[in-house]
Amino acid sequence: MCRWAAYTGAPIFLEEIVSRPGHSLIHQSHCATQCHTAINADGFGIAWYGAKPEPGLFRDVLPAWSDPNLKSLTAQVQSHLFLAHVRASTGTATSRNNCHPFTHGRWSFMHNGQVGGYDGFRRDADMMIPEALYPHRKGATDSEALFLVALAEGLDDDPRGALERAAARFIRLARAKGQGPHLRLTAALSDGQRLYAVRYSTDDAAPSLYHRWSDTRQGRAVVSEPLEAEEHGWEEVPPYSFCTFDGETAMVEDFLPCRLASAA
Repeated sequence: MCRWAAYTGAPIFLEEIVSRPGHSLIHQSHCATQCHTAINADGFGIAWYGAKPEPGLFRDVLPAWSDPNLKSLTAQVQSHLFLAHVRASTGTATSRNNCHPFTHGRWSFMHNGQVGGYDGFRRDADMMIPEALYPHRKGATDSEALFLVALAEGLDDDPRGALERAAARFIRLARAKGQGPHLRLTAALSDGQRLYAVRYSTDDAAPSLYHRWSDTRQGRAVVSEPLEAEEHGWEEVPPYSFCTFDGETAMVEDFLPCRLASAA
């Protein structure tokens, strides 16, 4: 499993989430406490929004704790909205193209979880990506495939519905050709205006997810694990939820792709 952190609000330096807190994302890359493995050393990445609609993207295969470029970048770059991820591979190669976040146009996406038995039906999953989007399939992960299918399902107009429909298609495929858990999905995505997050699993082990509004920063952090052990105000996102974060507003809706998967 992976760990990730996202932020939306008044502009801050990336390091205020990625490296400075006591349990920052870099700390979680070698000392995670709420997942099966404490080590997330199979690469990292950051997507951040600035003056242009499309996000900037920096990814590498080094462990996050050992890359001086990452520390330098996070100390200098400010952003009002960014996604950061440290990877623990569930089977695909350690390469830049397999590191999160993934981007397309103004969208960015990152995922913690798995599609059960994905190696056994990777070709079938790729076939769900429309021809117009397939040139953007750069890596081999289930996460990137899910992102591209969600784009095809109408992510621009209906983020929750599009991701729900894409997840349902992967659940059906995993049920037919894979193994359990058919889907574990804790993900963040953004169009540069709003930050969205989802926590879902077809079993009872949805990966952890929290969020917290800071009056001091005038912004919200959405994280796999709280950034400070003694910091109050962290709210756990319930399973089967899709969250929309816009300013101080946090809207939580049901996320139930299992209903669509069963109906098909």
